Amino acid sequence: MKRLFFLTLVATGIISLNSCNSEKNKQESKTQDTTETIKDKVSQFAEVTLTTDISKLTDKEKQMLPLLFEAAQIMDDIYWQQSYGDKKELLSNITDEDNKRFVEINYGPWERLNNNKSFIDGIGEKPAGANFYPKDITKEEFEKFNDKTKQSLYTIIRRKADGSLESIPYNIAYKEQIIKASDLIKKASELAEDKGLKKYLQLRAEALLTDNYQPSDMAWMDMKTNTIDFVVGPIENYEDGLYGYKAAQEAFILIKDKEWSKKLDKYLSLLPGLQKELPSDAKYLTEVPGSNSDLGVYDAIFYAGDCNSGSKTIAINLPNDEVVQLKKGARRLQLKNTMKAKFDNILMPISNQLISKNEISYVSFEAFFNNVMFHEIAHGLGIKNTINKKGTVKDALKETYNSIEECKADILGVFLVSKLFEKGIITEGEIKNNYVTFIAGIFRSVRFGASSAHGKSNMIQFNTFIEKGAIKLNEDGTYAIDFDKMKDAISYLGNQILTIQGEGDYDAAKKLIETKSVVPQELQNALNNINNAKIPVDVVFKQGKDVIGL
Repeated sequence: MKRLFFLTLVATGIISLNSCNSEKNKQESKTQDTTETIKDKVSQFAEVTLTTDISKLTDKEKQMLPLLFEAAQIMDDIYWQQSYGDKKELLSNITDEDNKRFVEINYGPWERLNNNKSFIDGIGEKPAGANFYPKDITKEEFEKFNDKTKQSLYTIIRRKADGSLESIPYNIAYKEQIIKASDLIKKASELAEDKGLKKYLQLRAEALLTDNYQPSDMAWMDMKTNTIDFVVGPIENYEDGLYGYKAAQEAFILIKDKEWSKKLDKYLSLLPGLQKELPSDAKYLTEVPGSNSDLGVYDAIFYAGDCNSGSKTIAINLPNDEVVQLKKGARRLQLKNTMKAKFDNILMPISNQLISKNEISYVSFEAFFNNVMFHEIAHGLGIKNTINKKGTVKDALKETYNSIEECKADILGVFLVSKLFEKGIITEGEIKNNYVTFIAGIFRSVRFGASSAHGKSNMIQFNTFIEKGAIKLNEDGTYAIDFDKMKDAISYLGNQILTIQGEGDYDAAKKLIETKSVVPQELQNALNNINNAKIPVDVVFKQGKDVIGL
């Protein structure tokens, strides 16, 4: 998701399910003209219809989809509770239709692509912990709270009548909705003709009731021949800006493009070898990627909850569970129709404005697709456990982890593409396509500033490339790429990130973020020009069973 990610793009940069739900960023900020109206802001989201050819589905698969749509909508409703609270009460008090629509896009009264700035009078700032914690909780109070489940991905923290804290499992906090969603998914499993999908849906339905997701994650990794995929449950932790402990509910309904997916099979056997070729000391590269990893291309037909808020995910890298990753690997799902929508509506118009005229011809959807895909692959490579007994990289790097991990996936993703060109495994186009498209992807993502994990990651890369002479500003306001220096800068930053992760060096991670995740004025000027050109900031979806013809 984690997780995912997205396009948290990062475009690669996707953005993370780190999971990367690549390109999923929860607290990105965008510098905007203060004279913008809410109507202007709504118009900055290009509407995209999510559909696919369902004629290839069997009758039973078509019967499954309405059940999955309904279960996904329940995840959407729960996410509203987690991110804000009472959706109906909020919307009922808003009379202006543009305000109401913007609230729906943002899943609340805070503008996700503008540093969560409140746009509804009287609401105030968004709590750092969203609605996972009491709004008045302090970090000191949480640290003193003695409960072994308080850091669980699947509990919310509430106050008892006496003012003390309690930790409540999701399956209890949202009991009625969870039971209904579980029943719907069970019914869908009874219709499933693919054995792998049937087992996964059965276990996922049970997981919602128990908050034990590992068995269903294992089963999800074992699916190989399914046409329908249903990613559902609490997955990404970006919404929890207080600690990053709590996972938010979401759901994707996906239809596999088996022809495109088959083209990617050749990359799976290369993962162990690619791990050894990463730009780092060998002591950080001893872990072996899971052998059950999977690459797939899908059309998305429904987004719900976390993945549908703010910037929309264009690729999925799951599961986030490190145990499952080490045993089974990871599945990387490329959401081709969403990816193409972002490329056409956002990335290409930005490229025409900010990429040097001598290099604009190198920007291509194929390169964009590969950059995103290898971003997700890179999440599964590198190191998950520190080499000096500091525990997992995630635990050692604390709140800096997401930014460092997204930077790793971005920079190693394009490194891997470069290696595959050198080996003659990728033969379409040339590495210049990927480098220029990668830089264009950074421009697309950094429109939203540097306050989120993906935003910080993008700025670390941009500032490193400037420092190393890999990119430079032309007199006409466009940017040019020095291809030789770009290759060296990618290796340099990749080594720096892998070393920080391998050593679990929290201080180094914090320093890198503090010194490099700033937007220089020359770039801000360029971003302002993008905004003034009215290029969409992201997409919103026209979606549902009626849209696909059910």
